[in-house]
Amino acid sequence: MDKEIVERTKKTAELYFKDVPGERPFDLWRAFDKDLARDLSLFVTGQMYAREKIPHKTRQLITVAALTVLSRTDELKLHLHAALNVGCAPEDLAEVIFQTAVYGGFPAVNSALKALRAVLEEKNMWPILRDPV
Repeated sequence: MDKEIVERTKKTAELYFKDVPGERPFDLWRAFDKDLARDLSLFVTGQMYAREKIPHKTRQLITVAALTVLSRTDELKLHLHAALNVGCAPEDLAEVIFQTAVYGGFPAVNSALKALRAVLEEKNMWPILRDPV
């Protein structure tokens, strides 16, 4: 096995998912197939997420937008944590979620905002506005 990709996978997983509560996809995959879980993790985290073509902040904003439109709330919460871990501002995450209303509709936006609020509450970062309207 390529030691470089293993190290890149560990480094990127630590960057994105450090202190993220709950079960991560890797843990779920591993419960069913340890070898496949390793291969998926090496590809997703070690190759896709570790690419340096775009900054990690941009990569996570794109991921949040896609998961919002697809209404994948469980995975969205994981990536909201990851987005905050790589330095995305809560206000930027909210704006990306609002932007998706045109493509995914307001039910998807509302679910995503609830997920964002839950993640921010877990991290003691809520409320994000000092004087909510």
